[in-house]
Amino acid sequence: MADDSALASTTGSTSLADSSIFDSKVAETSKENLFIRSTSCVEEEMPQIETRVILVQESGKQEELIRALKEIKLPFVKMESVEEFKSLDSPEFENVFIVMDFQDSVFNELYKADCRVIGPPVVLNCAEKGEPLPFSCRPLYCTSMMNLVLCFTGFRKKEELARLVTLVHHMGGVIRKDFNSKVTHLVANCTQGEKFRVAVSLGTPIMKPEWIHKAWERRNEQDFCASVDDFRNEFKVPPFQDCILSFLGFSDEEKTNMEEMTKMQGGNCLPVGDERCTHLIVEENIVKELPFEPSKKLYVVKQEWFWGSIQMDARAGETMYLYEKANTPELKKSVSLLSLNTPNSNRKRRRLKETLAQLSREADLSPFPPQTPKSCTKSSKNSTPVPSKQSARWQVAKELYQTESNYVNILATIIQLFQVPLEEEGQRGGPILAPEEIKTIFGSIPDIFDVHTKIKDDLEDLIVNWDESKSIGDIFLKYSKDLVKIYPPFVNFFEMSKETIIKCEKQKPRFHAFLKINQAKPECGRQSLVELLIRPVQRLPSIALLLNDLKKHTFEENPDKSTLEKAIESLKEVMTHINEDKRKTEAQRQIFDVVYEVDGCPANLLSSHRSLVQRVETISLGEHPCDRGEQVTLFLFNDCLEIARKRHKVIGTFRSPHGQTRPPASLKHIHLMPLSQIKKVLDIRETEDCHNAFALLVRPPTEQANVLLSFQMTSEELPKENWLKMLCRHVANTICKADAENLIYTADPESFEVNTKDMDSTLSRASRAIKKTSKKVTRAFSFSKTPKRALRRALMASQSSAEGRSPSSNEKHVMSRLASTSSLAGIPSPSLVSLPAFFERRSHTLSRSTTHLI
Repeated sequence: MADDSALASTTGSTSLADSSIFDSKVAETSKENLFIRSTSCVEEEMPQIETRVILVQESGKQEELIRALKEIKLPFVKMESVEEFKSLDSPEFENVFIVMDFQDSVFNELYKADCRVIGPPVVLNCAEKGEPLPFSCRPLYCTSMMNLVLCFTGFRKKEELARLVTLVHHMGGVIRKDFNSKVTHLVANCTQGEKFRVAVSLGTPIMKPEWIHKAWERRNEQDFCASVDDFRNEFKVPPFQDCILSFLGFSDEEKTNMEEMTKMQGGNCLPVGDERCTHLIVEENIVKELPFEPSKKLYVVKQEWFWGSIQMDARAGETMYLYEKANTPELKKSVSLLSLNTPNSNRKRRRLKETLAQLSREADLSPFPPQTPKSCTKSSKNSTPVPSKQSARWQVAKELYQTESNYVNILATIIQLFQVPLEEEGQRGGPILAPEEIKTIFGSIPDIFDVHTKIKDDLEDLIVNWDESKSIGDIFLKYSKDLVKIYPPFVNFFEMSKETIIKCEKQKPRFHAFLKINQAKPECGRQSLVELLIRPVQRLPSIALLLNDLKKHTFEENPDKSTLEKAIESLKEVMTHINEDKRKTEAQRQIFDVVYEVDGCPANLLSSHRSLVQRVETISLGEHPCDRGEQVTLFLFNDCLEIARKRHKVIGTFRSPHGQTRPPASLKHIHLMPLSQIKKVLDIRETEDCHNAFALLVRPPTEQANVLLSFQMTSEELPKENWLKMLCRHVANTICKADAENLIYTADPESFEVNTKDMDSTLSRASRAIKKTSKKVTRAFSFSKTPKRALRRALMASQSSAEGRSPSSNEKHVMSRLASTSSLAGIPSPSLVSLPAFFERRSHTLSRSTTHLI
């Protein structure tokens, strides 16, 4: 590419030469003039040369121009033709010619004679500012490019380049042949070459040739400046000029959006595989192998090149973003490697326990330490100690500290990855957002970060030096006033912040590209800025729940019991300052529907901050949370998981206080589990004996061992992959982690003894029916089913009858109903008799009981 072949040529016009030579002459002349003025007081007489203005032809008829010359007190004469030039030439005067048109024959004659020529805008500008006429060794029509240093690249036609250089000189600009740090603008006729790459790296504006022509058209505007942003931005070289892009591995929506952005940024789009394409943009997380062999002239780049070019407002270098075929790495810690193949059942259980323990340990690792900015975090003083016997209070306190630490790291990510770069001065292409927009988006996030950093440090000191008597409630009471100040402004204006992000993303392509680049970084866990900014909205309710849980596991005699109650009340006070109108009534209605549908559903499911996310129909594959084969419904909320099974027998209907009749509860409550108890989500691989299965590794705070819950999805509306991603996302939100993907492990069904074979067979249904019948018989023979109060009444009745007192009618009824129970009192303990004798006596007693009841 011949970047500057024309500039290198010295044939003909001197206007193509480097302006630095003339600049040095100007500087020397200026210094000489200053020296002459400074020595005017010297006794030795030196000839004085006075500046005289000569109005050429039409300029002598401009009344405004004549008034300006009188204001700056310069003598002037009029000249109608070139022939008069000789008569006006005098050694006593330095003549400055004012010419209206720099393209007519008179101007050419004066230029050849090396006369000092200026245009009317120069005089008018000097008169307005009260300055003397500027000295220039070249013809100067206006000052619209004064103090600008330009460099050219990519021009093949010498005539075109010569014309542009001449216009720049006429407007007061300076030309540099070689690109250096002093160049203020690069005028490019192509998007290749060394100068272009250096300009991009330095953030130098890259302009189209039309910029110079349009500036020359406005040469007579007195206050016009070619470098003002509004005018300059119209003629900047767009990032994708001369580029034809195609996109591979993106969804239809993403592809449409990127094609629209390409056209807005000066490029064109063609289908993948078209030979005319210059760039192939690849979604590197989806595409593992290209569908064709790319040609040598085709750039195959990652999508980061696309968004980076838009953010910089210039075409980024492709070499840094080249797509390379990724060899799919094996899982570093694959669960399948822990498959249990030994026939020994005890060894199987032991290895299964070790597998679950390993996953549980990995679940406690924080995702942020490698990426967290140093300026926003402090290194932990010590590793968290593990008491020999982990109390439930310590478990909850540890969870509170871990979630607080994760929350502080996310706030640091918001500040360092988004806010600081947007507020940075000297951004390439100018500021991405206005200061008021940045303030609206981030609000009091820095203040929230400062307060929670202190809370995290205090919690860390408490955990490191753990003692059951130490007060956690005092920590939150200490910062309660700060929380009242910082949270309501942010939460109340969160919707405005969200709307500002959406509006700016639509209206400002550079901001859209900025978000795309940063949201793809591992620190964000592939979450959007809006999803990260909602964390402060969710944090206070989450802390309140953890403090409530901590209070439950604190003994009454512990002084922290009352302190925790005060801390919880202080958090409620903060939340009362937050606008209650922001509650989502639709989400509340859905929760009420769940409460009505699930028999025995806990009342604490109803909460203002809770919302229903997804409902999934499954079948239990293990012994937990209910028997294998039971139909189980999972209700995923934003912070908990309600597990309910299908009722075997539904009786009656429910009538609400408003008179509306609801259908009877079709489900039975099993367990309401906080999402923080889910340590891992296992995606069970598809095999011949296992279809659509998944499992949850759960660790309740009061348990010392892990519990595995396995299910088979029965609904085909929601793909298993989407369900597991959704579940992990909300688990990550609950525990304040950004890397939701790290919660999912792919496992072989043999590793956890999970299979779905014969789940719908007749034999399987018969086996489940036998198991249910067995449970009913067990309950019938259970001693715990006989009420103690009924036994006492029966004994009292038998004693009164033994004493000869005739019982009343009510007593007779009770005696007839409970005579069988009185006989049970005389049966010895089952542990003291043989099993056959025990069942024989139980059968005899059951028959007597039946007789009395009849």
